[in-house]
Amino acid sequence: MSADFEKKVTMDPSGFVLLSDFVPGIVQEIRYHSTYNFIGDRIDGYEEPCALLTKEAARALKGVSNEMMVYGYRLKIFDAYRPACAVRHFVLWGIEDQDIRMKPYFYPDLEKQELFMKGYIARQSSHSRGSAVDLTLLDMKTGKELDMGSPFDLFSERSHPDFRGVTDEQYENRMLLQRVMKRNGFLPLDCEWWHFMLGDEPYPDTYFEFPVSAAYLKR
Repeated sequence: MSADFEKKVTMDPSGFVLLSDFVPGIVQEIRYHSTYNFIGDRIDGYEEPCALLTKEAARALKGVSNEMMVYGYRLKIFDAYRPACAVRHFVLWGIEDQDIRMKPYFYPDLEKQELFMKGYIARQSSHSRGSAVDLTLLDMKTGKELDMGSPFDLFSERSHPDFRGVTDEQYENRMLLQRVMKRNGFLPLDCEWWHFMLGDEPYPDTYFEFPVSAAYLKR
């Protein structure tokens, strides 16, 4: 890690909130607190299975939730704030670890090193600035996720939002999510249909290190 990056890291959580306090109807499946992720282990810094975001991003996501409720959908969160130590965990796994046990599920057509080259994993993540979120939609009638044509964290061209090798319904589901997120101030990522970052993020040059923990916010 560069000295420049070191200077930008802080443990101060004062600008963050527990997302469920702002958006009570959300569903949370925080994958990096579990072992069902592309590494296969719980990721460093994920002490509790909860979503944290900056106040500004949480407020904007509440607008998304309110709009989606009109359509009959709820938000399902896979990841939100991600500590800088979690990103280091990703990088060290990519460089040093020979373990590829989750390859069939998350990157079946790529080698580990390609995950960084193709932009699926960043060495400095917008998630660590606290205003990025990974999410999908749940149908309130069925309780099931909308079919987006590929699962969360499938590192593949199939997960690019504009990939047209999916069905019309799957593509429209992606575009619905993207339209509503953009309308509420979020920007999409060109290689992951589930990833969005608040355009007017409050900490564009700061990376946070504190753990994903509701208890930590109350200290």
